[in-house]
Amino acid sequence: MALRKRRGTEGLPEDQRAALKNLVAQPKFELIPLSSALERAQALPSRALVTVTASPGHGSEATLDLACALMALGHDAIPHLSAHMVHDRAHLEELLARCRDCGVRRAFVVGGDSREPGEYHDGLSLLRAIHESGNPFTEIGVPSYPEGHADIADDVLLRVLLEKQPLASYMATQMCFNPGAITSWIERMRAAAVTLPVHLGTPGVAELTKLMTISARIGIADSARYLKKNRSIVGHLIKGSFGPDALLEQLAPTIADGAADVRALHVFTFNQVQATVDWQRRMLEELGGEELEAVASQ
Repeated sequence: MALRKRRGTEGLPEDQRAALKNLVAQPKFELIPLSSALERAQALPSRALVTVTASPGHGSEATLDLACALMALGHDAIPHLSAHMVHDRAHLEELLARCRDCGVRRAFVVGGDSREPGEYHDGLSLLRAIHESGNPFTEIGVPSYPEGHADIADDVLLRVLLEKQPLASYMATQMCFNPGAITSWIERMRAAAVTLPVHLGTPGVAELTKLMTISARIGIADSARYLKKNRSIVGHLIKGSFGPDALLEQLAPTIADGAADVRALHVFTFNQVQATVDWQRRMLEELGGEELEAVASQ
């Protein structure tokens, strides 16, 4: 895949460049537990933070299979635990025991979209059950929605997020291509007393047509339309595909703002790991070579 010369970060203030470098240097790479995922994971930097999604088609066990395999390779795996995919308390205990056995110390708790949910009907109920079961995790993330949720009203999203806050460590944002929407949402959350740190969700390197299809499927068609109308947000580095560099450049003032508390980058790789790692290394090189060298030597 052809890489083009960057155009955007040179004019950023130094504090914004430094904030971007910190974010890009150690992202969380999200993988889907498909049969080829472990092979694709060979392209990851050593000791990477790797989240593993959960979907009804693959089951919680597939998520933990991949998470445990990644832990064995020396990575720090973060399995997604989907409330709708946990049948009952006994099943939850089995999943938590397996996390302990594999050394998994982090988790990401979501509601899920299974058509036949079990005992836990939403992420909040699963969060509470995990804590009642002797929470084995040092860190738990929860989802958040800068452009809203297709099936849940904004006031409900806020109320539930505030209820999750004492039980969670951070909130990771759903994929969004509109930097203005992300910034204004963070401002609203802080004004509403949501204090959870933000882990910024963004695609890695992906073909635009694929992103449009995924966006429609997960209910963010408005964001996809923004991307189509604002071609400047398409990454400078990656010819013919989306890369998150331009989006991050436009978000640099927010990322550097301590009040926003953006602490990490959550990259949806769609299992295009090599292309995403290539993008990461190239952006670090353009922002400043010392982080590139550190990543390469891990």
